[in-house]
Amino acid sequence: MTKGTGRSLAKGIAGAAVLGAVLVGGFAVDASAEVVGFEIRERSDLLDGRPFGLAGPYERIVGVVHFAFDPENDANRIIADIALAPVGGDGRVEMSADFHLLRPKVMGKGRGTLLLEVNNRGRKGLLGYFNMAAGSLAPTTEAHFGDGFLMRHGFTLLWLGWQWDVPDDDPLRMRMHPPIATNPDGSTIEGPVRADFTVTRTTPHHSLADRNHRPYHVADPEDPANVLTVRHRVEDEREVIDRARWGFGRVEDGDVVPDDGTVWLEGGFEPHRIYEVVYRAKEPPLVGVGPAGIRDFVTLLRHDGAEDLGIAAGDIENALGFGISQSGRFLRTFLYYGFNGDEQGRRVFDGVLSDVAGGGRGSFNHRFAQASRDAHPYMNMFHPTDIFPFTDVEQTDPETGRTAGLLSRQQERFYPRVFYTNSSYEYWGRAASLIHTTVDAAEDARIPDHVRVYMYSGTQHGPAGFPPDVTIGQQRANPHNFRWGQRALLLALDRWAAGGAPPPGSRYPSIEDGTAVAAEDLGFPAIPDVKTSDRVHYAYRADYGPGFATDGVVTQEPPAIGSRFPIRVSAVDGDGNEVAGIRLPEVAAPLATYTGWNLFNEGAGPPDEISSMVGSFLPFPRTAAEREAAGDPRPSVEERYQGRADYLGRFTEAALELIDAGYLLGEDLPALTRHAMTLWDHVMRPSP
Repeated sequence: MTKGTGRSLAKGIAGAAVLGAVLVGGFAVDASAEVVGFEIRERSDLLDGRPFGLAGPYERIVGVVHFAFDPENDANRIIADIALAPVGGDGRVEMSADFHLLRPKVMGKGRGTLLLEVNNRGRKGLLGYFNMAAGSLAPTTEAHFGDGFLMRHGFTLLWLGWQWDVPDDDPLRMRMHPPIATNPDGSTIEGPVRADFTVTRTTPHHSLADRNHRPYHVADPEDPANVLTVRHRVEDEREVIDRARWGFGRVEDGDVVPDDGTVWLEGGFEPHRIYEVVYRAKEPPLVGVGPAGIRDFVTLLRHDGAEDLGIAAGDIENALGFGISQSGRFLRTFLYYGFNGDEQGRRVFDGVLSDVAGGGRGSFNHRFAQASRDAHPYMNMFHPTDIFPFTDVEQTDPETGRTAGLLSRQQERFYPRVFYTNSSYEYWGRAASLIHTTVDAAEDARIPDHVRVYMYSGTQHGPAGFPPDVTIGQQRANPHNFRWGQRALLLALDRWAAGGAPPPGSRYPSIEDGTAVAAEDLGFPAIPDVKTSDRVHYAYRADYGPGFATDGVVTQEPPAIGSRFPIRVSAVDGDGNEVAGIRLPEVAAPLATYTGWNLFNEGAGPPDEISSMVGSFLPFPRTAAEREAAGDPRPSVEERYQGRADYLGRFTEAALELIDAGYLLGEDLPALTRHAMTLWDHVMRPSP
C-alpha cells in the first residue's frame, strides 16, 4: 500500500499560514485543504495494458480518500448537523470514503473530462450502462469493460463512496464513513424514524432498513412512542397494531431474539399489506458529508490535480456528474442544496446527467436520512423524495403559498449544463411530468437555457434482458434498450459543458401540443389479455415538521399529507406506443407495443397496482389470421412490413434520422441493426 497527499495540499501551503496537521493513514498532511490524504490500496494496468483507441492504456487506482470540512465555511453550512459533529484538533469535521479511479496512463491522450458516477447503493453501473458491459463491483475482465466505449472516448472515470448505510453483503460495495452528530453537551441525539415495507409471503420479522440496507437502531425498544401500523392502500387510514403483538427482534426457531434493527409480528407480516413502524432512533450520522465529499474530490481533480493519482493540474478540463435512479435523484438533490460550489467558490460539475430520477430528490442531507428510500406506487411511501419543488425554475404552490425552484439555493455562476433523462416508467411511477409542468398541470413550465429534458418513448426504468420474460408483472418486462441514445447524449453533454455546440433539443410530453395527458384519459387500445390501470404514482404535499426545510430535522413521522400534485403521461398511438419523447427505432418502426407500466402479478403485489420499475413488451400478432383470431386491434407484422428486409430498411431509416438529429451515434448503427434482426426473429418465430 502506498500513501501520499493530494496535489492541492502542497499548493495550499504557499502564501498561507499552515493551520496544523492531521494524521491520516500514518502520515502527516496539511489541514488547510478539503481532501487531506489518500490511502492507495491497489494500482494496476487495466486489462494488462491493452490500449483503448487513441486514449491508449488505462490505469486502475483503488483506495480510500480522507476529508476535513470547515464547519464555519458557508459552503459547508448546508450540511445538516455540521455544527453538531465532532471535530479534530484543527476544528474540522473528518470523513473518509472508498474511491475507484480509471484514468488514461498518459492523461494528455485522454478526453480531458472527468466522469463521476454517483454510485447506486455502493455499486458501479457506469460501465454496464455505457459500455454495454457485464456488471461488476470490481471491474477487471474483458467482459466488465464491454465494447470500451467510455475508454475509447478518453473519459477519466471516478467512483466515490457517499452513502453510509449500503448493504453489508459484499465488502466491495463503496461506502463512506461519516461522523456521528451529538448534542452540544455530548449526549446522544435521538429522533423519529419511519420504516415501511410490504412482503410477498408471510414473514415473521423484517428489517427496519429499506431492503437489505443498514438500519437505524431503536433507542429504547419499550418506548411508547414506537408504533406499528398496517393498511391496504397508500392513502388508506392506518390501523394501529396492538403493542402486545409485536416488538423489536428476530424470530428464530419460534423464539424472539432481541435485535434493535428488526421488527417482529405475532403471526407474521401478511403479503401485500403496507406495514409502517415509527420509532425513536439514536446516533444520526452526518449523511450530508457524502455529497460534500463528492464536491471536494471532484474539485480537487478538476481544478488542482492530485499527484498521487497521476493527475496534474490542467489534466482535467471538464467534470461531469452522472447518476442512475437513486443516484440521479442524488444529483438533483446535490443541486437543490447548492453543493455545486466548493469551499473556495469554484464550480464543481460543468455538466450533470440525471437519469431515471423522475421528479424526485431524496434523503441525502437531513438528520436520520435513509438514503436508500425512494418512491414507487407500492413501495417506500411518503419519504422526502417526490416533494416540492420539482422544476428548476421557481414556482409558487397555490395551496401552500411556498415559492421555490430546484436551483433557488444554487448561485447562478455555479449552474452546470443539465440533462434530465427519463424512461416512460418515471412518468407512471416517479412523477416525472412535474419537472416540466406547472404544479397544477395547467401548462408547460419553462425549461432554462442550460437544461434539456428527454423522455425515451416506450421504455422501463432499466431495460430488461433479451429475450424478455415475466418478472414481477403480468406481462413480459420491457427490453427496449435506450442506452444507445444515452451514449450520444453523454458526448453531446460533454461538448456543451466544455463550451461547444448546443445539444439536441428537449423531447418530452407537452401540455401545449396535447401529448401530455392524464392516465385516465390515455385511451390505450384493448389488447387481448392485457389489463390496464390508471393508478399512477403521485407526489403529495408533505409536512415533516417545521425544522425540516430550515435545519434538516424531521420532527413529524409519518408526515402530514396534503393533496396530490397532478401527474401527466405521454399520449399513445393506435398501437399503444407513446407519441412523445425520443422515439428510438424500436418504437418508430415497431414490432410490438412498449409501455413504461406493467401490473403486478399475484405473486409480487396487488394485481391492480403498477409494478415497481417494470414496463411491458406486447408483440404484435405475426399474421392477419392471428390478429383476427385473437381480436387484437393492432395490425399484424405481415400487414405492416413486406418482410424482414422491409422492416430492416424502415428501422435503419428511423435510426439515420436520429443520428442526423444527434440522438444516436453513427458508430452504433451496426449494433442497432444487428439487434433489429434478432428482434424480428424473436417476434416472428412460430409459437411453441
